[in-house]
This record gives sequence, structure tokens and C-alpha cells, in this order.
Amino acid sequence: MAVALWGAHSVSANASIAMPIMDLVDVQGIRGNQLVGYGLVVGLDGTGDRNQVKFTSQSVTNMLRQFGVQISEGTDPKLKNVASVSVTAFIDPMAGKGQTVNIVVSSLGDAKSLRGGTLLLTPLRGVDGEVYAVAQGNVIVGGASAEGLSGSKVTINTPTTGRIPNGATLEREIPTDFNQKPNITLNLRTPSFTTAKNIARAVNNTFGSGVATAINKAKVEVLAPMDTQQRVTFMSMLEELVVEEGRRPARVVFNSRTGTVVVGKNVTVSAAAVSHGSLTVTIREMQSVSQPNAFADGETKVVNNSLVDINQDEAPMYIWPEGTELSTIVDAVNSLGATPDDLMSILQALHEAGALNAELVVI
Repeated sequence: MAVALWGAHSVSANASIAMPIMDLVDVQGIRGNQLVGYGLVVGLDGTGDRNQVKFTSQSVTNMLRQFGVQISEGTDPKLKNVASVSVTAFIDPMAGKGQTVNIVVSSLGDAKSLRGGTLLLTPLRGVDGEVYAVAQGNVIVGGASAEGLSGSKVTINTPTTGRIPNGATLEREIPTDFNQKPNITLNLRTPSFTTAKNIARAVNNTFGSGVATAINKAKVEVLAPMDTQQRVTFMSMLEELVVEEGRRPARVVFNSRTGTVVVGKNVTVSAAAVSHGSLTVTIREMQSVSQPNAFADGETKVVNNSLVDINQDEAPMYIWPEGTELSTIVDAVNSLGATPDDLMSILQALHEAGALNAELVVI
């Protein structure tokens, strides 16, 4: 279903909003990390990988040999209750050894479902190839699948992907240089010279002149204590600071796949006249039988009759004055009876005419 959304117009386009600093920035060195691993899910009720998935049987053979089970070369165990899976996890910043994290288990082969399966001990590695956690546990699957003998099949959600809450345990900490650097770098989530200036000014007013320096519109450097306890206290005080965010750029976002249109509150138009109309072409096909006379030397044929009708709706031309803001744009578009797809065309035409004071973003 096509959807059109417009930003709230309760705040004027030039008004600033006071926000906590940590809602505007990310602290360099404090970040999450992704882990990934390859494992086996066992205990499936005949819904595991089929025989054509060779790496599953190879993995089972290698695992059994590690436990001392002798399997001759060339043996291909035909198993239907085992599935090869990828295991992924996201580690929160500065997580310590012994902490548990949630993991996502996803089928790599052609297994029908992971419901009822158990993930065997699986090492999880980082981008550097080192093992940082191990995972194991019973897989919780939110999907279901049922298939009849006739081939009829019903599937709800995705039964080949599941989760294991607290299924992985950290075995080593992911290193960070946050406590070793004399400076703390604040990376702005929405780059803005005004926001960077306001952050540096607020920090200097609280901690003293020269503590914070705005490097550019996306980065602010802050001097911080080297003592660990003092640095924690400093960061706590920094979290409580409130600054005014700079003006956000005016943008219109289109999603052509879903028909979604989002117009920001800062969007305005210059003086322009807009006319919107629709052209409807209707084609109706009818068939009739042509029957020759009884003694005529002819053949009975089917004749196609096409009726083509073109209807063009009348649409008035709407004039937008200079500096028209969001509420007027919305009212005008609604008065024209435009759908979200029509709105995309209208706004793109205004942009091409140089009358739309906003950036067009297509996602």
C-alpha cells in the first residue's frame, strides 16, 4: 500500500531543539562488534539438510572423528536430523569475559526447519580471525512449516532461522583504546558546523576553556583525564550536558519500492504554479462470431471488436507563493487529489524547475 508521510509542523523551520550531547554523537572507541561462526544443529525431526548438501555430512564426519569414532574414508552418513548453520552475534561495547549475548542461527543448506534443534558448541570469531566467544543451546524458531503428501505446503514466517537468548559466552574481551588516548573524539551522527560549535562551547563553559575543540562539522575533540575513575566521572558529566542542535538540511525522501514519501519540516518552495491531472485509457475487448449464409462458400470465424476510450480529468492550476512551508504544501497536494506516486512526480518536477528548496533522496 502506498503511504505518504509529512514531518510535524509544530516547530518553525528555523527553531533549534535542545538535546543531550550523547543523543547527537558517538564516542570513538566505544562501539559494538560482530562475531560469526559455523556450526551444526542436531536433533531435527527429519527437517535437516538433504543428501546433496555435502558439507553437512563432511562436518559430521570430522566432528565424530574428534570424539574418537572411527569412520572409513568415503563413508557418506545420510542424516536428515542435522543442519549446517551460520551463527552470528553482536557484542555490546566494552563487554567483559563471562558475559552472555544473544545469537542468531540461520540455515546454510536446504533444511526445511530448525524447530526443535540444538546448536552444538560453536566458536565465534571476529574480523581478525580470533575466537572471542563460544555458542551452544536450544534454538527457538518463530516460524513453522507443514507439507502434505500431495505437495501442498504452508509456511508461517521463516522456520530456517532462529535465536538462542544468552546462547553465547564471551571468552575474551575485545580490545579498545578508549582509556589509553588523552583525547576523546565525539563523532556527530548528523554532521553540522553549528552543532559542532555548540558542543564545543557547552563543554568549554562547563569544564574550562580549551577542553573541547571543534575539528570540523563531523568531529569534536575533547581533552579527558587519564585516570580511569576520573574519566568515567568526566563522561558521566558529559552525558548530562544539553546543547542546541543545528538546523537539519531540508530533505524529501522517496522509497519507490513501497511508495513512501517523507517530507521534512524545513522543506519550502519558491513561487511556482502546479497543475496535476490524470489520463485514463480504457480498452474493452469483445468477441463475436461471423456466420456465413447456408449456401455461401465461407467459413465461420471469431471476430475481435475493440472499444478504446480516453478520459482526461480536468485539474486546476494551483499557485504556491514564495516561501510556502510544509502545511501549505500538504494542503495543496491534498486539494489536487494526488496519490504518493503523483506526489513524487510533482516534487521531482518542482525540483527540476528550481522551485523546491530541498534535497531529493531516493532509497
